[in-house]
Amino acid sequence: MRYDWLAHYLFETGAEVQDYATKWLWSYNHERPNMALGGITQKQRSATMA
Repeated sequence: MRYDWLAHYLFETGAEVQDYATKWLWSYNHERPNMALGGITQKQRSATMA
């Protein structure tokens, strides 16, 4: 995660970093397709496993 975005931005506060990290994690798990999973998102895979 650090190399994906932390090294590319300058943050003023720790809260700003936490906010950005939360948004990034949500996007990673809900919107980003994973080719190793057949082009579906982690969220979609979790739904099919339940």
